[in-house]
Parts: sequence; structure tokens; C-alpha cells
Amino acid sequence: MNLLTVLVILLPLAGCLVVLALPERVAVGFCVYVSGLTLAAAVGMVTWFDYGRADQVQLSVDLPWIPALGLRLHLGVDGISLPLVVLTALLCALCAVYLTRPAGSPDRPRALVSLLLLAQVGMTGTFLALDLLLFFMFFEVVLVPMYAVIAGWGGGPGRVAAARQFILYTLLGSGVLLTGLLVIYTSTSTLDILELTRRGGAGIGATVQVVAFLLVAGGLAVKVPVWPLHSWLPDAHTEAPTVGSVLLAGVLLKMGSYGLVRIAVPVLPAGAAEIAPVLGALGVVGIVYAALACLAQRDLKRLIAFSSVGHMGFVLLGIATLTPAGLNGALFANLAHGLITGLLFFLAGGLAQRCGDTDIAGLGGGLLGRAPRLGGLLVFAAIASLGLPGLAGFWGELLALLSAFQPAGALDRELYLGFMAVAGLGAVLTAGYLLVMLRRVAQGPVGEPVADVSAVEWVVWAPLVVLVVVAGLWPRLVLGVTDGAVRTLLGGG
Repeated sequence: MNLLTVLVILLPLAGCLVVLALPERVAVGFCVYVSGLTLAAAVGMVTWFDYGRADQVQLSVDLPWIPALGLRLHLGVDGISLPLVVLTALLCALCAVYLTRPAGSPDRPRALVSLLLLAQVGMTGTFLALDLLLFFMFFEVVLVPMYAVIAGWGGGPGRVAAARQFILYTLLGSGVLLTGLLVIYTSTSTLDILELTRRGGAGIGATVQVVAFLLVAGGLAVKVPVWPLHSWLPDAHTEAPTVGSVLLAGVLLKMGSYGLVRIAVPVLPAGAAEIAPVLGALGVVGIVYAALACLAQRDLKRLIAFSSVGHMGFVLLGIATLTPAGLNGALFANLAHGLITGLLFFLAGGLAQRCGDTDIAGLGGGLLGRAPRLGGLLVFAAIASLGLPGLAGFWGELLALLSAFQPAGALDRELYLGFMAVAGLGAVLTAGYLLVMLRRVAQGPVGEPVADVSAVEWVVWAPLVVLVVVAGLWPRLVLGVTDGAVRTLLGGG
């Protein structure tokens, strides 16, 4: 069923072109149809995937692309990429449905949904690509449509400046990433990611590996984002429309961390071992910094944006341990963050539509009394985000901390014990700022009632709630898919 791999890219690509020829009034409905078909194709990939061979690439497509340069259109999924492909299809489909709300009908819907479908092509292709140049091209496809979505449909006067900051940061990171990929190619004469992974750094000198790892990881770090390269993120999230914020947090950030796992660590193992302590340090600094920044925020969307920096810090710490537990934890945290933070941004968008903005003081408090279902969903998403056991946010952070307790043998265990202690402090601070936010927004005196959750909002938000619970209670549903592929990745073959 290799056709499914083609469809998850071809359907949104065709949709983004066809919708431009349709009337404005049917654009959103057409986007729902296309994204629904794409989600069905992604579910088909889940069905046809052989979980007994999750460490091997399946449903692959390998066709000549530019024969003169030896480039091939090489796509496929394994246990590492499959969950992210499904997450992308799900969030894109939910965003399309969210746009059907009468109260949330966007201006110029035809242009907006065309851009969202084009962004979906880039996001999905990044997780499917098995060629370095193809990976880079899909990685870049996302930038222009997301820039346009923030600048054209953002909700504040600073949207153009935020979009400009987003594109400048990410283009700079992309230039650094491309340089690193070219260093790998000049040392190995191949762009095939599977072949490079099998070699496990063979043929690349230790010094070259360090340089290449710095370039590749540095370019990807902008997208994660790693502190201190995160400053584009809060403004972009605050100014972006709801669907833009959901996709930025739910998928775009995962492209950077996925690149670290898929390319940087297995292809450049000597460089990874040398630079991993630096990544770990940046990760834990980001965790604490983001928590302190969240305590000072007065805008709900900005608070959620800074929280993403902290959560991705746990992802980076897991990767930096270079252990199966750490990488599994990073991949699980990626998935959990996409579900939970996607839900949080949907809820923030719903509050902004009802109350006029997302200023915490302006929201008035007492949400549990004013709109009990909406307030209950906000409480649920917040406690999932702080890592309550039994919900999806718990397992990734736990595995990151446990892997820091026993990192790879080549790493300094005492240093990583320090990382674990600092990250633990960050987890406590995370609980603190989320509980403070709930006290100010969900509790307190009950003011004027606001509209509770609508039928369309239930359709969009309920799947995320269910998946957060299911992944939290049965983490093996994710870890059972990723573990074999991670162990093969670290073994170089």
C-alpha cells in the first residue's frame, strides 16, 4: 500500500491548487474534505503498518528524481515517523473543521485554506523524507505559507513584525542546516538517510562529525526552538490565528526535534557524543527559563507559547542522553505536546472569540461558573500539560528524567544528574504557573456568562481529549511503535 504514502502528500498538494479555482463560499468545506481524506490515508498507513517490523522502513516510495545528481524521491515510514505523520494529518483535519464555525469564519478563506494545505504538504513530507535534500526541501516548504498565515490572518497589530521575525529566524537556521547537510554529503557522497544511518558515521572523521553536528543541530535548533534561539516563538504564537498557533505548536516544532533524532544523532554519532552535554544544558536552561517567563505572562496565548519552550526542553534533554529511553521519551513528549498544546491553543482561540482577547485579567476569571464545559476543558488541558500521571504529558518528561539519571556510557553521569535536578525544578515551576493561570482564569468570582462549547468545538476538541487520556493510560501504544526503531537507530543499522 505504498499509494497511501503518496496520497498523504499528493492530496493536500492537489487541494491547495484546486481550492484557488473554487468560490470563496465553498473553500473551507473543500478543505475539510481534502484534509479528511488525507487523515483517512494516514489511518490507512497505521492499519497497513507491520508493527513487528517497526524498526524497518515500510510503505516506501523510491523513484528517480534527478538522475544526473543521483537524487531520488525516497519516502517511507518507520516507528519513529509514523506517529508524527498521523499527528500532522489529525491536527490539520481538526483545524479545517474548526474553520467551519459560523463565529470563526475567516476572511479570504480560499487563500487561507490553500496556504494551510501547502503547509501540510511540507510538514508531512518532512516526516516521510528519506533523502537529505528531499528532507530539506520539505522542511523549507512550510516557511512561506506559515509566514503568510501569521502576517495575513494574525489577530494583532504586531502580526507582520512577528511573521517577519519568524521567517528571518527560520531562514537563518535553514541556511546553517543546509551547510551541515552538504558537509555530510561531501564526506560520504550519498544523501540517502537510510544508508547514512547504516554506516553510523563511518567515513566521516571525528572532527568533521563535530562540525557537521554543530551545523545540523544548530539549524534544527531554531525550529525546536532551543533557548536562546526561541525569541521568534512567543510573538508568532501570540499574533497567529488559532489554526496557525495550533499547527506551529503541534507540528512545526516537532520538525526540528525529529531532524535531530532522524539525522543528527545516528548519522553523526561522534559529533553527537561530543555536543550532547551542550544540548542537555540548553534543554534544562530552557525548561527553567520558560517556567519563570510563564509566571510573568499576562496573556494566555503568550503563556502557552513560552510553555512550549519548556516542554521542548524535556524533548531536547531526552535526545541529549543518547539512550533508547531518552529518545523514546523525546518522541513520546513530541506527540503528547502536539496533542495537549494544540488543545490549549484551540481553547485560547475559543476564549479570544468569546471575550475579545486573551489577556488573562481581561478574561475576568470564574470560567468554570460562566461556561462549565469550556472551563473544564481548560482545567483538563492544563493538568495534562503539567504532567499529571495518567495523562499523556507525564510519560515523556518521566523518561527524559530517568534517562538523565543513567545517560549513555560515553557521557558524564554526574553532569547529567545535575541536569536531572534542574529539570525536576523546572517541572515543579511548570505546575506552579499552570495552577496560577487556572486560579486566575477558571476560578474566582463568576461574572457575565459566556457561550459554552459549541457542537463544532466538541467535534474538534473531543478527539484530542480522548487521545491525551488514551496515551497517558496506555503509553505502550506509542512506545511499542517507537522503541524498536530507536534501538536500531542508535545501533547504526
